[in-house]
Amino acid sequence: MTTAGTPGQGPLAGVRVVELAGIGPGPFAAMLLADLGADVVRVDRPGGPGLAIDPAYDVTNRNKRSVLVDLKSPDGPARVLGLAARADILVEGYRPGVAERLGVGPADCHARNPRLVYGRMTGWGQEGPLAHRAGHDIAYIALTGTLGMIGRPDEPPAVPANLLGDYAGGALYLVVGVLAALHHARATGTGQVVDAAIVDGTAHLSAMIHGMLAAGGWQDRRAANLLDGGCPYYGTYETADGRYMAVGALEPQFYAEFLGLLGGLEDLADARKDWTRWDELRERVAARFKARTRDEWTAVFEGSDACVAPVLSLGEAPRHPHLAARATFTDHGGITQPAPAPRFSATPTSVRTAPAQPGAHTTEVAHDWAVPPLLPAPDPTGHPHDENPRDVGGSRDAHDKDTV
Repeated sequence: MTTAGTPGQGPLAGVRVVELAGIGPGPFAAMLLADLGADVVRVDRPGGPGLAIDPAYDVTNRNKRSVLVDLKSPDGPARVLGLAARADILVEGYRPGVAERLGVGPADCHARNPRLVYGRMTGWGQEGPLAHRAGHDIAYIALTGTLGMIGRPDEPPAVPANLLGDYAGGALYLVVGVLAALHHARATGTGQVVDAAIVDGTAHLSAMIHGMLAAGGWQDRRAANLLDGGCPYYGTYETADGRYMAVGALEPQFYAEFLGLLGGLEDLADARKDWTRWDELRERVAARFKARTRDEWTAVFEGSDACVAPVLSLGEAPRHPHLAARATFTDHGGITQPAPAPRFSATPTSVRTAPAQPGAHTTEVAHDWAVPPLLPAPDPTGHPHDENPRDVGGSRDAHDKDTV
């Protein structure tokens, strides 16, 4: 459905999304939909689940609007169902069964809007022995085998922040799922439920590796393969100033250019495919990189096809000439942040608004979406409605007993 008053620009302009507030992959998925132009209304609860930061800095809530609804109040579920009746997509991150218990589950929403795409973001999924258990990104990726792939063989597996599970295996798969289901709903008039589990998405990311494993081209142990740090010309090396360079000179021509610019390793040209010489190659390459600083090596490899790049910090990345030229990062409201991605030739996207403050758009959204006032009915006792944090509003298992 499209509405002239719906804010947004980009390919999803006119698409309406209800996000039941949480933390982690759900908000990130909703941010991506908002970045693409959807009118995303985040339903915050009084007090909110929140991160341990000022909401003004939570960029995963940029390009959204926020309303306050207490789902534990008598009229709370009806207010959410009113929004769902006007929406194209709803995203929630509760544990299985919680949305149903609150009266805003798929059956409740589809009774009001049969075309609705109902996206469910969880770690373990809606079914299975662990479906109701607590968890976080690190546990989800541990069971899929992907965490065990990362790091040195003589050290514990390296933790990739929460990028691999929450965002890559979780949020991005949820977005793909709800957009595919939206296409189906517009073609058939029938919505459906999208079960996006981090364990499923993260396992799916390793499809190529499983194929290589079956073909005998991948060893099931860390740092023993082409792409996991086992290969001496695909990895990172410390420089003289304690910083690092990243090397990805896989193809023969790139490898040759890499050795030539590194200098002093001409006798190792044939070591590329000789695994028995990889330890020697790694030690010699490491010694060369330790001879100069990161910036000096960056200058050496500048303009080459050796596939070598400096390892930058989060603070340094926005200032890199290439990323600056592409405006990969943007400044909005005093916050440097990644710009929306990907890019579109006909329907460009942008950071339109700062992170939505909880409840800041309650009256505005009710008007724009043509729903009854979203402000909660006054409590005759004069006390706020009882919020049980075990039931409502979070999105990560370890934070709320009954939320996702």
